[in-house]
Order: sequence, then structure tokens, then C-alpha cells
Amino acid sequence: MAVNLLKVSGGWSDKDKENDGELAKEFDKVSIPKDEMGEKKILDTSNDTEEKDDTISKAELSLLSKISRTRLVTTKADIEIQQKNPYSPLHSVKSFEALNLKPNLLKGVYEMGFNAPSKIQETALPILLADPPQNLIAQSQSGTGKTAAFVLAMLSRINPQLNHPQVLCLSPTYELAVQTAEVATKMGEFCVDTHVRLAVRDEVLPRGTKLKEHIIIGTPGKVLDWSLKYKFFDLSKIIVFVLDEADVMIATQGHQDQSFRIRRALVEDNCQIMLFSATYDDEVMEFAQAIVPSPTIIRLKREEESLDNIKQHYVVCETEEDKYNAIANIYGGITVGQAMIFCQTRRTAAWLCEKMSKDGHAVALLSGDLSVENRMKVLDRFREGKEKVLITTNVLARGIDVEQVTIVVNFDLPVADKGRADCETYLHRIGRTGRFGKRGLAINLVSRRETGTTLKQIQDHFGRTISLLDTDDYDEVEKLNS
Repeated sequence: MAVNLLKVSGGWSDKDKENDGELAKEFDKVSIPKDEMGEKKILDTSNDTEEKDDTISKAELSLLSKISRTRLVTTKADIEIQQKNPYSPLHSVKSFEALNLKPNLLKGVYEMGFNAPSKIQETALPILLADPPQNLIAQSQSGTGKTAAFVLAMLSRINPQLNHPQVLCLSPTYELAVQTAEVATKMGEFCVDTHVRLAVRDEVLPRGTKLKEHIIIGTPGKVLDWSLKYKFFDLSKIIVFVLDEADVMIATQGHQDQSFRIRRALVEDNCQIMLFSATYDDEVMEFAQAIVPSPTIIRLKREEESLDNIKQHYVVCETEEDKYNAIANIYGGITVGQAMIFCQTRRTAAWLCEKMSKDGHAVALLSGDLSVENRMKVLDRFREGKEKVLITTNVLARGIDVEQVTIVVNFDLPVADKGRADCETYLHRIGRTGRFGKRGLAINLVSRRETGTTLKQIQDHFGRTISLLDTDDYDEVEKLNS
């Protein structure tokens, strides 16, 4: 597959790329600039003090969720289906061969490591590939295979003999559009007669250009300019329209109106419309139903984070040095795959990262004062195992799953207003381990005062006992391995 991926300045330096091996190869295709050039940037620009929690936008959380996955999530959650025709038979598939894909496309699917459809793909793909085409609204959490499903449908609908855009995919941000284009490029690797074009910031075309690529993947503002303002391609010839990350789209100023303008220019009777979202609240549903006529609706219930398979302990520590010594003793006594350590402030996270690095640990720091591209870089290295410990703030408390994480350490317990325990954040934090039925371990480093206040509030809230651990007792620490 040929893909026109934008090369821009202002991203990573050549030295950065040399230092980052395989990750640099991906960024040789697309570099992410620091300035916005007209598109809304998914970057935390708050001037929060060290006492405030880090925050990131929905768009960046979605992006980090995508790049943290090494494989699809295996879920037992139920699928809800609402059909436009309740009497139409439903089909599901257990293999990609059952979809009767083009051989080169099937080869690309397997080359990506997809051996069998995920749960949502089993149901969604027969609908997406049916003839006549059916419109679809699909909701499921990150990592369940939504992107691969609609990219497979996009590639399947292309007629390579027609040299004009036939498929349009909208993403809410530059970075998410790039991620989708990379999936399309990998999946369509052996479809040499199919071509993809990115329509994103900094991509400039001469007036009078007529695009010949079959698939356009871009952000709403740029697509609107290229199609309706400059007439680079004809929206009336689009036969597949995909709107990805709908919950992020409606949270981004102006994107709803731009999406509606693009939607109105499509020929409804000749265009299959698909909308995908990780969440499905009333606002998302209202937007989805206004965009997608007569859809089949698929909802994959989110698996709730649970404490059932996570062993929880606490260690009494009066100072930061005590906490650091406790971590060192834990590392000396148990087998750790990868670990996440949560701190309440950026200052503490930076101090801990520096101290562990000086002692020879392979650690990474991820907090809100990093740029988007550097957060991606840090998370990608951690996912690949280049660093074994990820020190972070509440930036990664929700939604990010790295399968190799076996232990979560709360260097500081999460607290909300008036110093009370933030039990929801606690659940999300320790839920980064013990994911999808695996066993996990959570260690809480607390002062004696906190054992009777914050820690007790957490125990009372969840109705669970958190056991005392003496990290100076080697035999007791070693028992954590069992």
C-alpha cells in the first residue's frame, strides 16, 4: 500500500530518533510538531501547582490508550445489539477467513498479529461487510478492536480501479488520525493498488489539485477545507464515511459543526456511515443518531475494574526516604514484571525518578508537564519493556492498560477535597494491575496517621482489609511471590 504521510519539521530531533530505535522508525513516517498550525492540540496547558493533580484531555487519553496496547483485550462482557430491522438475522464470525476477504487483505490482517476476531469484531464485521451496506454505531472500550474493524471495512469497500477518494475517515485530532493511518497502512500492506492520504495540519496542496488516493483520513477542519472550500475531492463520491472517537469529537470545540457540514454533503443512499466511540452517554448518543441514519447499534459493556484478584498491602513509612527504602526491599524480594508507581504530585514523581535512576533502575517518568509526543515516547518505551518502572501521577490512573504490569505502588494515597480518600482514583490506580482476570499486587506506602484516616476510609469504602507488610522482613516480602 502506498500512503502519503506528512513529513513536517518541529517534531523529534535526529538525535532523539537515533536513541529510540524502532520507535523512531514510526516517527520517520510522521513527526508530530510542537506548534498547532490551526488544529486544536491535545496538550495539558494548565499552570497547576505541584499540589494539584495532573489532567489530560479525552483526546490524549484515547491516544495513549491506543499506543499502550500490544494486543486486543480479551473480554467476557456482554454485547447489546439494537437493529434497524429486528427481524433481520444476526451473524457472527469466529475467524477472519469466514469474512471472504480479499487474499492480500487477509494476509495483512494476519501479518498484524490478529489470529481471530475480538468479541466486538465477531459481531460488527459481518454487519460492516454485508451487502447491501449497513450503517453502524458501535461503542466499546479502548483496546477491543474498533479501529481494526472499521479499517478492515474501509479497505474492503475500495475499488482500486477508480482513482478518486471513496472512503473518508474523520478523527478528532492530528495524532489520532496518524494512528488510524498507520493501522490502515499496516493492514493494507499487501494491497499495493490501494492508496491512503492524510488530511491534517501542515499538509498543503496546490490549488486545483484533484486527489486520486482511495482513502482520506483526517481531521474535520482540514477535510472541510479540502472538500468544500478547495474542491480537492468530491464528497458526493464517498461510499464509506467513518467517524471515529465520537466522544472525543464532541468534546473538541467546533468539530461537531464541521462533522455535520461534511455529513450533509454526502449522498446518503450511496454511502455507508459508521460511528465509533469508547463511551456512550446521552450527548454521544444524540450526536450519533444525528449523524447516522437507520443504524444497527452495538454496545460492548465495559468490564468493571475489580479488586477480587488484586492482593493489597500497606507499609508504614514516615518519610519519603522510608518509602524509597520500602520499594527497594520489595524489589529485592519479589519477581516484578513491570511496575507502575503513582505519586500525588509532579515534584514527588520527579524526585523518585531521579533517585531510582541513580540507583540503577530502568525507570521512566510520565507527568502532565511533558509534551504529547514525549508522553507517547515514554509510554511506548514502557510498553516495549525498555523501562521496567513507570513513575506517574494521576495522568495514567484511568484507561491505560499495559499487560505486563504485575505490581502497582501507591507512593502517595490519592486524596480528594478536604483530605478525604479518593476511593474512585484508588480503584483506577490499582486496577492498572490484575487486568482481565490476571492476578495483581498493590502496595500502599502510608504514614501511621494515614492508617487511621485515608487508608481506613479506603478499606471501609470497599469493605476489604488491606494487610500490613513489613518490608524489612525478607521472608514476608518473599511470600508475595506466591
